[in-house]
Amino acid sequence: MAEFDQSKAYAEQEEVFFDDGRELELLHFVYGKPDIEEIRGNPQKVLAAIDEFARTKKYLMNVGEDKGKIVTELISEVKPETMVELGGYIGYSCLLYADAVRKAGGKRYFSLERDPVFGAVISSLVDLAGLGDFVKVIIGSSAVSIKRLHTEGTLKHIDMMFLDHYKPAYKTDLKLCEELKLVTPGSVLAADNVIKPGNPPYLEYVRSSVAEKRKAAEDSSDESNPDARFADRTAKQYANRQTEEKLQQSRGNPNLIYESKLINSYEPSGVPDGVEITRCTGEESS
Repeated sequence: MAEFDQSKAYAEQEEVFFDDGRELELLHFVYGKPDIEEIRGNPQKVLAAIDEFARTKKYLMNVGEDKGKIVTELISEVKPETMVELGGYIGYSCLLYADAVRKAGGKRYFSLERDPVFGAVISSLVDLAGLGDFVKVIIGSSAVSIKRLHTEGTLKHIDMMFLDHYKPAYKTDLKLCEELKLVTPGSVLAADNVIKPGNPPYLEYVRSSVAEKRKAAEDSSDESNPDARFADRTAKQYANRQTEEKLQQSRGNPNLIYESKLINSYEPSGVPDGVEITRCTGEESS
């Protein structure tokens, strides 16, 4: 792995580093650029403006250039028709990946974001970048949004999914997508922050064999749920957000076969992190 380019490092991450008004400050910064008309309609220039704010003004919890490149290269390979991201924040990953999906011949990009203010920022920057007719921003709980999109028939299959939201929901939302047959053989998953802060339940699940997942499904119980303990620990990251709903329990589809590997990289601050790339390669009979 190449060394991190410190000249591109974001500003230092403070104790409170999101949902303190900086998201709206970002909008004013971007739209206040003297070359705003040159930025308009160009996703890469919008991304550059976001990076400039995060480097010179205030830290933003974006996926960043280094980890972003891992996923954009994967998009070029997979060429998904439909891609879904769970957790959009201010739209950095949405702009980066939606642009890549469109260039690869894809048809639709869904950005699911719980916070309505963050969702409004995403929508504004998506419009500025000229991606408004390609991206659909959905506001609300990821699990509820997934179910609604499926029920409406708006979302019929997920060719590629980027997970970057509430960490304990990675596994539960994946299992929900399995249960709804949105994730099937051929689907590809990219999960951010699997080193910082880490996500042991998700990694264990996507790296498990079918036999191991079947046994775990048989042995699971609410009283001895390690995922619940993980949720309690990681909920501290979201102490200034609305209380997360009780995690949805889904059996998923333990018969799906996954091939999963970690690609090491860096946070935009230079802190080591990684993206877990998981491919659904088949399904065993029950």
